[in-house]
Amino acid sequence: MSSMYAENVIDHYRYPRNFGRLEDPDIKARDVNPLCGDEIEFDIKIDNSQQVKDVKFNGRGCAICIATSSMLTEKIRGQNIDEIEKLSSRDVIDLLKIEISPNRMKCALLPLAVLKLALENHRNKVQ
Repeated sequence: MSSMYAENVIDHYRYPRNFGRLEDPDIKARDVNPLCGDEIEFDIKIDNSQQVKDVKFNGRGCAICIATSSMLTEKIRGQNIDEIEKLSSRDVIDLLKIEISPNRMKCALLPLAVLKLALENHRNKVQ
């Protein structure tokens, strides 16, 4: 693992981007990893073309979980929700650019699971 990439993860943990809450989000979801106590919530505002106008995350967790949440918010801003639904576990690991041990994989993937849950809730509400 390159120390440059590890430093990027630590930077996103110490200074998370888009941390906080949105007033009246269009899409919202929260989930917890009961094994380690990580808890993440996403608030998303979308426009009429189903693009992410604004996104915030809130919660607590380990460095991997918080860094992944921060990086995901940066990645999805401006994207259409159809594109976001295609994000995979591999995409998340590629964002981090560090090797994730099997024990930490759930920490890295919790933010993606919350994001997918938010989009599923939105789809069910719209239909």
